[in-house]
Amino acid sequence: MSHFENLVKERRSAMKFVPNVEIAERELNEMFSLTKFAPSAFNLQHARYIVVKDPKHKNELYEAANKQYKVLSASAVILVLGDTEAYRNVGPIHEGLLNLGVMSKQEYDMTVQSVLSFYEERGESFQREEAIRSASLSAMLFMLAAKDKGWDTCPMIGFDPAAVSRILNIPDTHLPAMMIAIGHEDTSSQRPRGYRKPVGEFVSYDGF
Repeated sequence: MSHFENLVKERRSAMKFVPNVEIAERELNEMFSLTKFAPSAFNLQHARYIVVKDPKHKNELYEAANKQYKVLSASAVILVLGDTEAYRNVGPIHEGLLNLGVMSKQEYDMTVQSVLSFYEERGESFQREEAIRSASLSAMLFMLAAKDKGWDTCPMIGFDPAAVSRILNIPDTHLPAMMIAIGHEDTSSQRPRGYRKPVGEFVSYDGF
C-alpha cells in the first residue's frame, strides 16, 4: 500500500481527543505551508484560517458548537473561512506572473477584467458558493497534512456561525465554512469506520 493510500485510509473524524495535548504553532504552520497548495478558481485562494488555542475562546466555541466535548479536549480548534470577495484580489495575486514576464501587460489586464466580470455578473450567491467550495478544498488538504504529521482531526458543521463570527470578530465578507478540531484522538471507545459505498454506487461514466 502506498504512503498516500495508507494516509487516506487512516484519516478518520476523531470523536474524542486526549485532553491537555499541546500543539506547537510551528507544527501548525508546517501544515498550512502545504495547505496553501490547494486548488482554487483563478488561484484566488479564498480560504482563511483562524486557529484557537486560548482556553477562554475555546470554551466560547464549545458553547457555540452545541457543547460538543471534542471542542474542549482538542489541542486547537480551527475555523475555516471562505472569502466572498477574494475575486477582488485578482490583481495582486497575478502581479508576480506579470513581474516575472510570464504574463504580458495585456494578458494581465485581460485576466483581471475577466475575473472581476465573472464574479460580479454571477452575483452574491455564486460568490458565497465559491467561497465555501474553495475553503472546503483547502480544509481537506489541511486534514491530510495534519494526519501525515501524526495529528487527528474532525471537520464540524454543528455550530452557530453567527455566534462564532461574533466571538472571533470575523467580518461579514468571510463565511465560516467549517470548524476543524485537531489533536491526538482518544481511541479508547473508537467505533468501527462507518459504511462506505462501493464505487459502483456513486460513480457513473458519460452520464448520470
